[in-house]
Amino acid sequence: MTDPFGFLRIPREAVPARPVEQRLGDWHEVYAGQALLPLVSRQADRCMDCGIPFCHTGCPLGNLIPEWNAYAARRDWHAAYERLHATNNFPEVTGRLCPAPCEDACVLTINADPVTIKNVEQAIADEGRRRGYMTPRPPDKHSGKTVAVIGSGPAGLAAAQQLTRAGHRVTVHERADRIGGLLRYGIPEFKMEKAHLDRRIEQMRGEGTVFVTGADIGGACGAGADELRSRSDAVVVAIGAGERRELPVPGRSLHGIHQAMDYLTCANRVQEGDYAVSPVTAEGRHVVIVGGGDTGSDCLGTALRQGAASVLQLDINPEPGAGRTDDEPWPVYPRTYRISHAHEEARGRAGRDPRLFACATLRFEGDEAGRVRALRLTAVEPVGRSPLAGTEHVIPAGLVLLALGFSGPERAGGLREQLALELDERGNFARDAGFAAGGGRAPGVFVAGDAGRGQSLVVWAIAEGRAAAAAVDRYLTGSTCLPAPVAAHDRPMTALGRMRYGL
Repeated sequence: MTDPFGFLRIPREAVPARPVEQRLGDWHEVYAGQALLPLVSRQADRCMDCGIPFCHTGCPLGNLIPEWNAYAARRDWHAAYERLHATNNFPEVTGRLCPAPCEDACVLTINADPVTIKNVEQAIADEGRRRGYMTPRPPDKHSGKTVAVIGSGPAGLAAAQQLTRAGHRVTVHERADRIGGLLRYGIPEFKMEKAHLDRRIEQMRGEGTVFVTGADIGGACGAGADELRSRSDAVVVAIGAGERRELPVPGRSLHGIHQAMDYLTCANRVQEGDYAVSPVTAEGRHVVIVGGGDTGSDCLGTALRQGAASVLQLDINPEPGAGRTDDEPWPVYPRTYRISHAHEEARGRAGRDPRLFACATLRFEGDEAGRVRALRLTAVEPVGRSPLAGTEHVIPAGLVLLALGFSGPERAGGLREQLALELDERGNFARDAGFAAGGGRAPGVFVAGDAGRGQSLVVWAIAEGRAAAAAVDRYLTGSTCLPAPVAAHDRPMTALGRMRYGL
């Protein structure tokens, strides 16, 4: 176990990011080159090894956090690496991208600062890789069953790896030219260098998973989904929630207004070597990001690195407070004032927070050439979000990025029709508690990740991929030894007592 008095003796100390001026000059990760050890081992010693570890409840993967904290505290990296991978296929991803609801559920958070769980997770994953622990784990025997996975985001990759290791022949079909989904083209390099993703894909290839790119299943130029189903024993639909929300206000058709994901994809393709310069760049422009979430923050960090003249991020929600409110008690994940690395970088450059809260866009204004030049704003009241009289004002805008989130899987294409997938009341692909698609033309079609859940966190995607793999394995063989950390209709814990197990 960890030091029983560590949480009393040792203060929280997170791994420091690189200086702002340094990281704005490159595209490397904000922590690149920073020493994680022995700081992380000392921080892991703060874990109290609680009798009831609520950090498990905060994480849908059910990560064995006190166990790998104890091993990390003792610098037993092999044991820590094994316990970390017992519940998580891609801890090098979650250790970089997850907002760490486990830390908000840490028992220490009741009256102190939580354990730096996310830093410990990343350190174990990276140290294990450096020590050569990331090796392929091919199955001992094959079942003779074939599974097609449509989509190579975290849910699809997790399902594919679990099913391959269970002995099935798995092929992952990806519409884009590279494997990874949003991990590849939606996450900026400074948040996760794609070398981590590439190494994991190579491990999966070594285990026997087959990857096919440029495969728009159900699309006009791709293979038919019904044909794919007919030659596979099971199909896992893990295409994500790609239906982007729009902003239907006057001036939306002006040049210079782009969806955030198109902008991020172009920036990531520069890092992949596809472009010398992004075709959609913020260089020298006044940039306005509409949307206050993580995608907006990713756009912010990208625009700063591209040399934007200025950047503002608009959030229709009121500015949250620094602490929990009465309706968001421990251990739920609270809506508090948070600073991302991109916000920190904007502060370092401009001296202030780049966000404007409780405001909404009324219209865009353009010049004679039909290019956006300004955005008219209004303050909104906090509950109904209706405009407040007398608060309208105009801000310059040479590039506008819409980061308004997603409303379920993409409706275009023939995938839905060919597999007879139905939509639920939230606009996602309907499924039962065991991830089996509702309304499917034939049995054996399963839905995993954001395509069935809606826009969510990377940890939920991986958890769903693992659980869907268990459901597929049971369907193919009659039983399964694969773990199923969540059911399809589970939700995060809330203050009303609705736990992720539906209680």
